[in-house]
Amino acid sequence: MDGVADKGQLKREILEALKIVRDPEIPVNVVDLGLVYRLEVSDEGEVEIDMTLTSPGCPVMDMIQADAELAAMRVEGVKKAAVTFVWDPVWTMDKMTEDGKKQMRMFGFNV
Repeated sequence: MDGVADKGQLKREILEALKIVRDPEIPVNVVDLGLVYRLEVSDEGEVEIDMTLTSPGCPVMDMIQADAELAAMRVEGVKKAAVTFVWDPVWTMDKMTEDGKKQMRMFGFNV
């Protein structure tokens, strides 16, 4: 089969794979931080990810982009992955998942 059979399942697998990607300064993955704003999968298995960072001036932006693209590419069925950084809406701690907030509290952050 040439097309993606179940885009919803593939999106869930990609989000799970993205949980290995972390900002080195924050001990929480990009998914639980709420940094992934949009994830689209084409019928051909091409993935577009819009994400943000906690700060537009993040010095490791290129590393996070490469890590996210590689993580998505490791998912079976993904043929191509591209991450684009967006700055609107601005990230706030309110975008974090409950798991992300719990992890932050474990490291002494007040969230």
